[in-house]
Amino acid sequence: MLYSTIPEMFFSVCKRFANEADKVAYASKVAGEWKQLSHRQLRDAVECLAVGLLDAGIKPGDRVGIVSENRPEWVVTDFALTSIGVIDVPVFTSLTSDQLAYIFHDCEATAVVVSNNAQAQKLLAARSAIPSLKLIVVINADVPLEDGMVYYADVISRGQAIATVEERRAIVQRHVDSIRPSDLLTLIYTSGTTGHPKGVMLTHENILSNISAAVSVFKIDHHDVFLSYLPTCHSYERMSGYYLAFGCGCTTYIAESIDTVAENIKEANPTVMTSVPRLFERMRLRIEAAIAKESPKRRALAHWALKQGLRRAEGGKGLWGRIKFLLAYALVLRKIRARLGNRFRFFLSGGAALRVDDGLFFKSIGITILEGYGLTESSPVIAVNREGSEKLGTVGQPLPNVEVKIATDGEILARGPNIMRGYWRDEEATREAIDEEGWLHTGDIGTIDADGYLAITDRKKHIFVSTGGKNIAPQPVESAIMECRYVHQVVLVGDKRLFCAALIVPEPDTLEQWAADSEHSHLPWHELIKLSAVEEMIFQDVKVYQRQFSKVEQARKIRLLEEPFTVENGMLTPTLKVRRKAVTERYAELIESIYADIESRAGG
Repeated sequence: MLYSTIPEMFFSVCKRFANEADKVAYASKVAGEWKQLSHRQLRDAVECLAVGLLDAGIKPGDRVGIVSENRPEWVVTDFALTSIGVIDVPVFTSLTSDQLAYIFHDCEATAVVVSNNAQAQKLLAARSAIPSLKLIVVINADVPLEDGMVYYADVISRGQAIATVEERRAIVQRHVDSIRPSDLLTLIYTSGTTGHPKGVMLTHENILSNISAAVSVFKIDHHDVFLSYLPTCHSYERMSGYYLAFGCGCTTYIAESIDTVAENIKEANPTVMTSVPRLFERMRLRIEAAIAKESPKRRALAHWALKQGLRRAEGGKGLWGRIKFLLAYALVLRKIRARLGNRFRFFLSGGAALRVDDGLFFKSIGITILEGYGLTESSPVIAVNREGSEKLGTVGQPLPNVEVKIATDGEILARGPNIMRGYWRDEEATREAIDEEGWLHTGDIGTIDADGYLAITDRKKHIFVSTGGKNIAPQPVESAIMECRYVHQVVLVGDKRLFCAALIVPEPDTLEQWAADSEHSHLPWHELIKLSAVEEMIFQDVKVYQRQFSKVEQARKIRLLEEPFTVENGMLTPTLKVRRKAVTERYAELIESIYADIESRAGG
């Protein structure tokens, strides 16, 4: 892939498929039906919107926000903005009015594109705090307009009316020709687990270097079909499920929502998909729940088949083992796989640690999950597993154009053309993140094995110290506890304490199934999790999964939480990372109660 800028890539791909009537660029659901967008239609829409925005006063170098769910208009807006040298600033739709005000004031946005009335109202409430904001473009036509607002369709119509097709293309091409690889492409504001978000400055070269490296390690081409459900505003989906997929000429189906992914997979029948680990866990649990409802004979056959698949996934060899696997696949495993379509080649997983059990489960039914690692600051991929040589429990080997080393304190450092230019108007934070030799200090702790595979053990700032002076990395323990089928979410606590404890949000499906088979089937959720028998049952299971850790690292007590950690209650970031500080503050009294008796006795 020899492109120097994102607009160059866009127009090259559009030209390549301009005359292929049956080639689909994007597909999305409209009124329950999949509507397809060809490359020719996409290019026309991008050029009309670009010219319309120029006529509305948007200039190269301006910052323009995008507050929208995944939809074709998001794609058109992004390509239109970047084609005229505008620096786009896409954000999560879950952000509050105050958060929108902070980000768009910080980057001095001149315009913002919003999808619907809910997003428009949040932005209107924030408008007084964004003095640079001159224009609000609204995608949905049912949103009431106020001063300074215009409909997306009207901007496209304006661009269409200004010039002929040839004239529009000439106008846009002049802007494309003026863009350099080192120019800023986008500002992506990191959600952060504490403090205000920082604007990560990524150039065309940053993103394209990551795409080129990914193309060199993955076999992806125009025959592939992607299903996209992760927010495109996040750097992981922006590079892999969006730019990478488009640059390779793939067709992308845009899922309706995370809740419809299972149905959309059956409809789109994709070959590749990017995801976060939570989706794999949910898929596995649903499959296991369906098996549990089968007759005893069919259930036993399914368990036997999954066992054969697991043995093969774990590297089992031998003629007899292969025969049993082929029989298991023919009788059961191919039917389970069919629930996920029949064309999947692999999943790409990122954003959080993949549970080994989930990786093995999918491999046992014939679908590989390739786990990778990166940060927004690295465009984002630093390392990833390759198809055919994946190693579960690691995030793979560094990309060919990325250097990785481990600092003396265990921190992962990365260097390469994918490393950000810096943080928007924050030189101090930039110097803290990137040293004089160009190494990005990731803030993650990890190891590199003899084969060059990188494993992430924890966040540097998450490590805490027990009263006995032991450094404890909570993430490995939490990852082990998450293997427990009764655990949905977990946070390990124990900083400056005598021992560790775990705050656990139980997994609803498996716990309710347990309750249904006991005398507690009549109890509502909030009463069920308060039962001492439930807490003890889960704790006994948790102890099995954490036994590989030293006594000081293990959770010696647990407490069950009724409410899951979500973006809405402030305990997850928009990228679904746990805000530890928010959790420990929210449950401060509960945490104190865990230690009260023992610590008071120790003090006495």
